[in-house]
Order: sequence, then C-alpha cells, then structure tokens
Amino acid sequence: MLLQSAHRRIMGPMRYRAKRLTATVLLLAASGCGKSSPPPPPQANAPVTVKVAYWGGPEEMAILQGVIERWQRQHPQIQVRLEHTPFSVYVSRLLTRMAGNVAPDIMATEVNMFVNFWAKGALLPLNRFIDHDASFHLKEFFPEVVQRFSVDGYVYAIPRDTAPFACIFYNKRLFDEAGLSYPSDDWTLEDLLQAAQRLTKRDTEGHVEQYGFYAWAWQNFVYSYGGWLVNDLHNPTRCLLGDPKAVQGLQFYADLMNKYQVAPTPVALGNLAMGAQQLFMSQRVAMFSSGIWETPILRQITDFDWDVAMFPKGPSGTRAFGTGGTGYCILQSSKHPEAAWEVLKALAGDEAQTQLGEQGLAQPANQRIAQGPAWAEHPLPPKNKRMLNDAVRYVVYEPFILEWREIYELHVLPELDLVFNGQQPAVDAVARIVPKVNAALAQRKPTAVAQYAPSSGAGKASKAASR
Repeated sequence: MLLQSAHRRIMGPMRYRAKRLTATVLLLAASGCGKSSPPPPPQANAPVTVKVAYWGGPEEMAILQGVIERWQRQHPQIQVRLEHTPFSVYVSRLLTRMAGNVAPDIMATEVNMFVNFWAKGALLPLNRFIDHDASFHLKEFFPEVVQRFSVDGYVYAIPRDTAPFACIFYNKRLFDEAGLSYPSDDWTLEDLLQAAQRLTKRDTEGHVEQYGFYAWAWQNFVYSYGGWLVNDLHNPTRCLLGDPKAVQGLQFYADLMNKYQVAPTPVALGNLAMGAQQLFMSQRVAMFSSGIWETPILRQITDFDWDVAMFPKGPSGTRAFGTGGTGYCILQSSKHPEAAWEVLKALAGDEAQTQLGEQGLAQPANQRIAQGPAWAEHPLPPKNKRMLNDAVRYVVYEPFILEWREIYELHVLPELDLVFNGQQPAVDAVARIVPKVNAALAQRKPTAVAQYAPSSGAGKASKAASR
C-alpha cells in the first residue's frame, strides 16, 4: 500500500505535467506556418552518478567522504554517491538491492565476502581497465591480496588494505614489572606460553586477576603447528583438521585456557562482560592477539606504553596466520563502468590508503605506501607495525568456496567450542568434525571458474599484474 501510495503521489503530478506538455506541443504545431521548433540538443557532457556501497566506522567514513569530496572537484562530470551500510547487514542489503535491480556501481568487499559475490557472477573483471590505464600500477600492491581478489587470471577487486591476524599487542609496563624482555618477532609459541605464565596473576583464592594472554584466531595455532583446514583452498575435497599437527595446534590453543589458565575461556570472557580490547586497556590482560585495526582505540591509552610483536612461530619454526583485507569491485550491472573505474581508483588510491594508514585503521595494500611515512615509518604506536609488511608473506586465506561459512558454522564451530571451554579434547572433536566436513564437501558442486569467466577481450591477470 505504501508503495502504491507513493506511486500515486509521484505519478499524479507527472501525468498532469505530461498532459500540459502535450497540449502545448499541439498548440505550437498548429501555429507558426505549421513549423515546429527543433528539439534542444542533448547534453554531451551530462554528469553521471556512481553509487558506492561500503561499511566502516565514523573515522573511515570521514576519510572516504573527504577523499571523494576533493576528488570530485577535479572530476565534476562524475557525481559520487557514498552509501554507507552497517557491516552486520551489509551483505543482506546488497543482495536485496541486486535482486531489485538497484545495485550500486561499486561495492567494498572483504576477502571472504568476495568469494560469495564472485560465485554469484556479480562482479566485473577489471583487466581491461588495468591494462589500458597508464596511471594505475597493480604491481605496487601486495601480491597475496591481489591473488585473493583474482580468479583464473582475472582481477575482480582492487585491494585497499590487508589485515594479517599477526599482531600480538603487549603491555610494556606489565612486562617490566614481571622482569621480562619484550617479545621479538622471532619468538616461539613456547616463549609466548612462558611469558603468559609469568604475566598471569591470581588472588589468594586462586582466581585470575590478570590474564597473561588472549587470542580468538584459533586457526593461527593450527597453521603454526604445520596443519591446514582443508587439502586445497580453491577446490577442497578433504578436511585436514584430523592431521596430528592440526590437532596439536588446536590442543595447544585450548590448553592456554584450560590447562595453563593463562587465557580466559569463551565462557569466562563472556562473564567478564569485556572484550579483549577493553581487558587490555584496563590492564587485565597483558597480551592479546588480533589485527592492526585495534590501533585507533589503543592509541587512546595514556597510562602505559604498548607495542606489537609478530605472532610466534610453531614448534618446527613454521610461521603462518589467517588474514583479512578490503578491496573495491565494480558490479556487472553498472551502467557506467568506465566512470566507476575512475571512482574506484580514488577509493583505493594513495590518498585514501595514506590516511587510513596514518590513523592506524588499516595496513595499506599498496606496498609503496605501506613501506613509507604513512605506515612503517609513522611515529605513532605501535612502533613495530612495520613487521606487518613482512607478515603478509605468511598469510593463509579461508577456503575459496561459497559453502565454507555454512560448513564452518554447522560442523566445525560447535565441536571446537566444547574444546575451547575444556569439555572435550581436540582429538575427539576432530573425529566428529572431519567426516561431517568431508560429506559436505562431497555434496557441493565445484565452483566452475569458466561459468563466470568473461568473454574474450577482457585480458588476463598475468598481463594486468605486470603493470
């Protein structure tokens, strides 16, 4: 009813204006020796509108709005409409808009979200723009995140930032009080355990008052022990969590919480009613593992110094960790792809990446910027953030299949929750996880790359990456 009412409110005046216009035209045609005036010529340089869907907090919104506002002064022929959506409903609203044929021209995408939209055939390959734009150089970007946004040689997103889960934030004051040396980037998981034990404090009844450590990315421990989630990230057929190395990594992570009690269990963390960031800032946890996006809030700390170290190596010296990151795509449905490309370059360009890096919101995906004064050499904490430029080499992405998130939430997470809360050992959990995941993988239809590959003439990523 609301839509019909709105339709009437809009169409009523339009019909009235149309009738008046028709009457005017007939009157003019009947006068002036039977000749009518020629129609006005079309506007050759009429501005086009490019809509951009994105998420982000107030700081990120301000940066993007400022970047686009300055860019538009030099490009008045393109009107950019920034359309912010909270991350929690971002995907669902985009899918709704796509179904209603009102999708944006450009969308921000996260490295795992990207898989879903690519698999739906929603994204435009960008090679033809990259190959013919002398002002753009894809080779400047970290190749790992470029590869994540590429399929079968076609580039579908331009990276804006990369986000390895490689940061161990640590409280220097608590290390000093415990007589501990600050962690180096070459430390091991055993070093982390020993430091966490020294940094954990209990009251007279044995209750923990200060935890030594906290981490949420359990995958890091699997990778550091030499394990994997699946046998092939792009076409997985078997779950490898049952491998002894993966089991050891899972159990070590669980033991930090249940055996050594140097980290809060998920239940204990919930009872504290504080996130890891708040626990760290209130000095109730001495170290926590996360990503560089924690930085803007942590820079508000005034009563102690802090820094970051790279996530530790495993027992055999293996170094690997999960990762995130953001890029921008052009949708296949865009009516103005050429204009959208120009806007995309601004969104993922030097100014945006520089400002995001300076504020500590994100690690620039452009290596030139990441290695310079906006990031690695920036004076604000963390001092050791340059280590993340090296950490990118060790990142491991989630499986590149549409079904992975559902498989994880249905078959993996429920069993691991029991492990992490001390209710079952890792070996029992994976005995139930592996056959369920294998069955789910066997039922899925392999994503046909050729199904979504563009027709000839788009160019390949091998050529694009050399620019």
